[in-house]
Amino acid sequence: MAMAMLPSFWIFLMAVYVPGGGAQTVQMDASKWGFVGSQVELRCLFVNSNPPVKISQVTWQKFLNGTKQNVAIANPSLGVSVLPPFKERVSFKQPAVRHRTPSLEDTTITFSNLRLNDEAAYICEYTTFPAGNRENMVNLTVLARPMISMTLSAPTIVARSSNRKLTVASCLSANGKPPSTITWDTRLKGEEVNQETQNANGTVTVLSNYVLVPSRATHKQKLTCIVTYRNERITESVILNILYEPEVTVEGFDGNWYLNRPDVRLICKADGNPPATVYQWKMLNGTMPANAEIRNDTLLFKGLVTNDVAGTYVCDATNSIGTRSGQVEVNVTEFPNIPPPGGHEIPQEQQSSGAAIGGAVGGVALLAAAGALLFVFLRRRQRTFKGDYSTKKHVFGNGYSKAGACPPTRPC
Repeated sequence: MAMAMLPSFWIFLMAVYVPGGGAQTVQMDASKWGFVGSQVELRCLFVNSNPPVKISQVTWQKFLNGTKQNVAIANPSLGVSVLPPFKERVSFKQPAVRHRTPSLEDTTITFSNLRLNDEAAYICEYTTFPAGNRENMVNLTVLARPMISMTLSAPTIVARSSNRKLTVASCLSANGKPPSTITWDTRLKGEEVNQETQNANGTVTVLSNYVLVPSRATHKQKLTCIVTYRNERITESVILNILYEPEVTVEGFDGNWYLNRPDVRLICKADGNPPATVYQWKMLNGTMPANAEIRNDTLLFKGLVTNDVAGTYVCDATNSIGTRSGQVEVNVTEFPNIPPPGGHEIPQEQQSSGAAIGGAVGGVALLAAAGALLFVFLRRRQRTFKGDYSTKKHVFGNGYSKAGACPPTRPC
């Protein structure tokens, strides 16, 4: 019977002196992250309730795709051992652990110069007596900051008459983890075309092209690329340099070229990129007047204006991209158009119509005045006639007289 009680006694002692399954715990963070090339701490603490247990060894392991790989080992008697390929990059944070001490409650490791392939789960396992093994796990995420750049598709972009869409600028976020998002900020009416490439090392390259029809209106316009990576916002800008044919206008004719006017000229205005270098003048349906002199972008008329100056003048302006034309119709009047006191010249057709309207209004006014005078004159005559009858005495045939009486044979 005594022999039967012996096992029960040992079970009782184990229950008293050996902590339960939840008495010792390994405390770790659920997750940690760091950038490529940076440093991160992986925390591991052994929490031991009374009575204490003996820690025989602590082992750090990398757990990836169901496979465990030893990283570092701390032993109270043998010291610390870090295995390749972590030997130069992993160390125990506490100096006591590194000096063969039995105090291994804090076995936090420092991970330096992180690499993308360091991303995995890491197990911190305590071997104790008599409680057995205790472990926990932390998930390490390794991020890669992208390389960001923005470039023009070419230093200069040529605007063609075909109106074909071209890529004018590109924005690149290369080898980022997680991937970036790219947007554009501009007044231009274009469209963006985005492309993502998954790299073998787990990073992502994002390329965004801005596409539009190059034109004179897009020259010197600003394009801004906005790259958003996690909580960061990076912007880069470029200015478009668009080459285009000259836009040509002919200035100088003010609508008031009259006979014998001196010092008149026409100027060819050409807005091109690059600037126009060659100007050619000609006259439609005729030849240049004898007094016309060409001076590059200016057509001078020497002396006084004659009727020979009238006509349509054309200027052709040329740069390295092409040639465009502008023209003006010149007419010559006999007399100058004299502006009114306000300083604004009234066109001849308005002057003619104004004169006609003024003449008509003046005629109506004269007729009205004449009618008014005639009406006043007749009223006065009528009043005079009545007054004479009322003041004279009329003598009738019976010798009877009465002031203001009318003759019997004549009604008043």
